[in-house]
Order: sequence, then C-alpha cells, then structure tokens
Amino acid sequence: AKPLTPASPLEQGFAIRIGDRTRALDRNGFADIRFRGEYPIGRVEYRDVDCPLTVTLEAFSPFIPLNLDDSGLPTTVMHFTVKNVSAEPVDAVLSGTLENAVCLHNRSVAGIRRNRIIAGNGFTLLECTAERPFTPALKNRPDLVFEDWNKPTYDGWTVNGTAFGTGPATKGNLSAYQGDVGGDTARIVNSHATAPGNDLAAKDNATGKLTSRPFVIGHHFITFWLGGGKRPGSIAVNLVIDGKTVCTATGQDDNRMALRHFDTAPFQGKQAVLEIVDEATGGWGNIGVGKITFTDQVPQPVALEALPDHGSMALALLGPAAEHHSGDATAPLRDKLTGELARHLHLPPGESTTVSFVLAWHFPNLTISGARGSGRFYATRFDSATAVARHVATNFTRLAAETRLWRDTWYDSTLPWWFLDRTFLNTSILATSTCHRFTDGRFYAWEGVGCCAGTCTSVWYYAQAPARLFPALERSVRERQDFADGIGFDPATGGVYTRGEFRGDFVLDGQAGNVLRVYREHLMSPDSAFLQRNWPKTKQALDWLIRQDGNNDGIIDGWQSTTLDCGFWWGAMSWTSSLYLAALLAGEAMAREMGEENLASHFRTIANASSKNLTAQLWNGEYFIHKPDRRQTKSFVIGNGCHIDQVYGQAWANQVGLGRVLPAEHTRSALRAIWKYNFTPDVGPYRKENPGGRWYAMAGEGGVIMTTWPHGDRENPTVMEGAMSIGVGYLNECMSGFEHQVAGHMIGEGLVTEGLAVERAIHDRYHAAHRNPWNEVECG
Repeated sequence: AKPLTPASPLEQGFAIRIGDRTRALDRNGFADIRFRGEYPIGRVEYRDVDCPLTVTLEAFSPFIPLNLDDSGLPTTVMHFTVKNVSAEPVDAVLSGTLENAVCLHNRSVAGIRRNRIIAGNGFTLLECTAERPFTPALKNRPDLVFEDWNKPTYDGWTVNGTAFGTGPATKGNLSAYQGDVGGDTARIVNSHATAPGNDLAAKDNATGKLTSRPFVIGHHFITFWLGGGKRPGSIAVNLVIDGKTVCTATGQDDNRMALRHFDTAPFQGKQAVLEIVDEATGGWGNIGVGKITFTDQVPQPVALEALPDHGSMALALLGPAAEHHSGDATAPLRDKLTGELARHLHLPPGESTTVSFVLAWHFPNLTISGARGSGRFYATRFDSATAVARHVATNFTRLAAETRLWRDTWYDSTLPWWFLDRTFLNTSILATSTCHRFTDGRFYAWEGVGCCAGTCTSVWYYAQAPARLFPALERSVRERQDFADGIGFDPATGGVYTRGEFRGDFVLDGQAGNVLRVYREHLMSPDSAFLQRNWPKTKQALDWLIRQDGNNDGIIDGWQSTTLDCGFWWGAMSWTSSLYLAALLAGEAMAREMGEENLASHFRTIANASSKNLTAQLWNGEYFIHKPDRRQTKSFVIGNGCHIDQVYGQAWANQVGLGRVLPAEHTRSALRAIWKYNFTPDVGPYRKENPGGRWYAMAGEGGVIMTTWPHGDRENPTVMEGAMSIGVGYLNECMSGFEHQVAGHMIGEGLVTEGLAVERAIHDRYHAAHRNPWNEVECG
C-alpha cells in the first residue's frame, strides 16, 4: 500500500566529466533516463539534449542456470557504452566512486578504514578493508572512573540546568542509584525512575538532561554502559565540545546494558562535557547509563574481524590501467572514506566505446541466531573481495556471455514480453537477503528478509523456479534440513518440521509438498543417487500422511495445519487432501523406481480411493469445498467458499508429470469458478466491504481474492457473519504467490486467457510507476 522510498546507506555511483562539467549517471545528471529490466540484466540509457554523449549501462550479476557457484558470486558488473552523438570530437572521463562501507554499522568500534589501489593483469582495483587501529605507545596513566560518579552527593552534575541535591534523591524525574551492570557495580543514571532502585521502564513521561561538570580530555577513549531506547537525537549520551556534539550514542531498544565507547583521541587537550539526554516519551522512551570511564585501552566485546559487517569490498576497472584513481588512503572507522577509478575517453563524432566496472564484496561472517549453519558459501572459494574481482576479471568474457545467453534465450519467445518478465523476475529473490547459502552448501531462506525463519516448508513448496534453474539448491534443503535428523526431521514419527531447526508444527500441506519436492528433485537429478539416499525417510514422511488419513479413504479430515497461519482446520478439505493424493502418486512412482512394487500398489490403492471420495464428498456441482468437523468448534472454516488452492494437488501433479489427480472436467470447472467468483479487475468494492487484513492490492487494482462465498453458506453461518475474523484477514487478500500458482494451473488446463489475465493483474499492480517490480510483497 505504501512502498518504501529507495535509499542507499553508502555513497556510490558513476559520473562522466566533459570539460569542467561533471554529470552524475542518475536523475541529477541527466534529464532523460530510460530503464529496461530483463532479469538478470538491467539496461539503463542516459541522455540529455545539451550533452554530446549518450551512455548506456548494462548491469548484472552473473546468472547461469545449473551453474550454481558462478551464479552465486558476490559481484555486480557495470558495462557502460558511451557514444558521441555530436558533430565534434569529445574528450571525457568516466569515473566510478565507492565508499568503504566495511563495518558500516559499527562505526563506533575502534578501527581504521583502508583503501588500496592494486594494479592487476587487465584491471585496476580499488580495495576497501578495515583493520584494528595502530596503538601508539601510551603514557603510564591509569583508567579514571568519572570522579563525580564516585561521590555520594553526585555534585558536579546538573539536571535541566539545576545542580543535583545531596544524596540519591531525584530532581526533574531523573535519578541516580546503585545497580549491577555487566558484572560491575556502577552508578546508574535512569530517566524513568522516581526513586532509587525503581525499574528502568517504570515511567515513560519523564524527560530532561543531565550535564557533567567540564573536564579536559586526556585519554584516548571514554567508555560507558548504556541501555534503553533507540531514539537518536532524543535519547542519547553526548560528548560536547565548544557547544557542539562531537560523539553520540543511543540505546538499542533493550534495557540490558551494553558496553559502548567514544574515540576521544582526536580531541586531546580540549575541554568537554558529557550530556545524558532524554527528550522522549512513550515506548522505549528511557535511558540507563553506568560507569563512565576514561581509558587508553577500549575493551571490545567482539573482535573487529568477527563483526557481521566486517569483510572487504572492491571496485575494479577492467582493461588498461586506470588513467586516474584516488590512491591509497586511510581514515578512522568512524569517518567516511571513498575511492575513485576513472577512464579517459576520446570519441570522434559517431564513435562509441565500452568501459566495464566490477563491484565485488566479501562479508563472510553470516550468523542467524538458532540456525544450524553459518557463513557464506562464497567464502569457501574466495578469501576477499579482491579475489572475487580477480576471478570475475579473468573469466569476464565467459560469465558475461553465458548470462546474456540465458537472458536472450528466455526473452526470445512468441509469448508476450510482459508475461515472460512477470513469470521470471521473481527469481531475483535468490539474489537478495531473503536467501542464503551457508558454507556447507545448505540453502536457507526466510519468508521475507529477516522475517519468519526456517525455509518454511508450507511457504517454499509453492516455489518452482529455484528447483528448475538451480536444482542443487533444493536438493540441499531436502537433505540438509527437511530430512536431516535433529534439524527438520523427526525419525520417531516421520514428520517434517515446517521450520527446520526452528521447529513449528508438522504442517500438512508442507509435509505433502516435501514428498512432491523429493520427486521433483529426483527428476532434476542426473541419476538416481539422490532418491536412493532419501527414499527411506520419504517413505516415513508418506507414512505420516497416511496416519493422518486414518482409514485409507484418501481424505484427511482430522487436525490440519497449513500455510495460512490462522489456526487449525478439521474436516474434509480438497486443498490439503488433493495434495495428499498427489503425494501418494509421487510415492507410487518413486516406489516403482526403487523396485518396491507392493508399496507402490498400496499407495495407488489409497490414491484411487482419494480421487473417488474427493469428488463424491466435496464437489458442490461447480467447485470443491471444505466440510468442517462439527465437533471441532474452533476449527477454521471455509465451508461452501470458493478457495484459490482447492485443486492445488492437481497443479502439483502437472508440475511433475503425474497425470490426473482429479477428474479433468471437475478441475476445469473449479478453476472457472475461481475466475468467475474470485478474480476482479478492481478489488476496491470488495475491500470496502471487507477491509480487514493486509492490503496487497488497492482500489483500482485487480487480483484474485483468496476465498469468496458466491452462494453464501447456510451450514456455516458464522463464516458469513465474520466470526472467523482471523481467517477473513487471510482470505480477503490478493497474495501473488497463490495467484501465480492458480494462473499457472489455469494455463496448464487450457484456460489460457484466464491465466494470462491473472498474471497481467499482478504485473499491473507491480508496474514500476507504482511499486518495485522485483519486490512482490507478501508477509506484510
């Protein structure tokens, strides 16, 4: 509903200089900019009526299906073509600038940024690193705990301009008292306690400022313990010199105290004061400070090299040596440090030339709390961003040619261009921080960046592209998570935890999806070794599903958990049972390949009953429904609703060539009902009547509503009365992941116009004029 404004946390970019005028290659430097995205390649054209040169940028990271390692290189290529469109020769300089952003989020740590220029064979490279500071010989001077903090009267501090009284009393709702901090007994200044010893968050409306007496800076660091709210500017510890704040620190929305410090080496001999400021109210409107110490040796809880944003970056200019560069340089970690590489160009009228830059990075210290894996796989191949850049420079012709070959192969089609674009660009998610590849090769993915852990089975079984483009990724999830004892697999039951080591339920749709994915991964393998390794646990997973059936009628009507996190379902439902049916057929195919004919026949017998009973019990003459268990009063209910995933089992069967799961005429009728009742070119009127839940489509935009009740529901009136308010918050949405699957199924069953219309609605919602085309938003 409200897309974020694009922003960059670091300074970087490219520019072209003609004479004494420099034009940035962005909207500030050129009036006419055009972009064409053909993932994995983006093309940008820069023009201006008063500029004699045009610039075309081709930008990409190597993307070569089946070549997982080169497609996972931490690099982006910027390939510029500069053309003289004037009648006179033009001399120009094309330059690239990069900020050293190593330890970008840990600027307060003691360290040094270092930029180096490295001349290589066929490239010039700007290397950006960070290292521990050089510590000069120090005077033999002891640490000093801020003197006035050791005096019981706290004299020397003022509160809102008024001196503290005698003793630990309060003034202006600010107090000082004893507390245990990090193992040290320390005096705490706490802006929200009204009496000594009160809880840190006791009062949220207290505001004010504590100011120390003036002192002369004589040590390299000031350390202190800090906790409380993260409210820069309104909650802070400040070091003030000549009325200006030269260092500041704020909390991290956590009342546990953390050791922080100011680097005061640049301010030796200057007079200063410390301020403890709380001008905030409301949530996290509190601050706690303890044990202020002047010292020459700053203690760091984590070594510089172990920080998550420690590593290296590099910008390489390919070809002959750069005619200009910024040279070697260093700066304290707290300061910004940028570097530059440039190429001189001489272009006669009508002539053009190409210049290629390579950006590389190497940040190996990936940790995800609780995950059974760490680090980044690329760090097993390269020890630095410089090594990555050398690899790309050495193999540039092949990497660029094979990336372009894939792009050209995909887009060289009689299918509509927008359709090709929309159905492929979501694979860009693999190149975002949603997805990771640990050092052991395991693929790990959130539901969204940093949100909902564990490569969730009930979410990721909707995805088909990764397994077709990079099958090794999905094989790694099956073997290193879903079927790994102690991580995702419960050998006692055969259940697969929906969130791997983060557990969660045994989710029925994800369990069936895992069996189907094993079969898919087998089909995408060069031989039967993958199936042979995983067949014993696949059989256990199928046994788990059959136990949920209970009577081998092919319908699961007991407790069911699904990807819709709105509670649990009881009763017969075509969505989950059709997936169960498809999993049985996949099990039959795998059992026959493994030579277990009796087991294959067993799976087939249940599957035949399932297909028959689903139609007999859940077909309302137009589409498949859900019949809840009346004994389970808290069951989530769809009832007579027309649900987007009602024939999902057949869609999966189509994906892996299993043939008919449900009768063709019933399946197509159900899909036509979804088109008739759930698709709308304008969700506005429906959402006006049903405003709850999340808005992925706004008034004036089209989409497929997850569930509608075109005929009401006499047997389940609470659904229509809104008693299922949590569920309605899911079922009135237009979530593109579900829409993509139903569109693909429609096309696969011959409803081509309908499937294309659904895809086009998604594409129009994510038109670049409205939202980021590469960021279809789900999970809020």
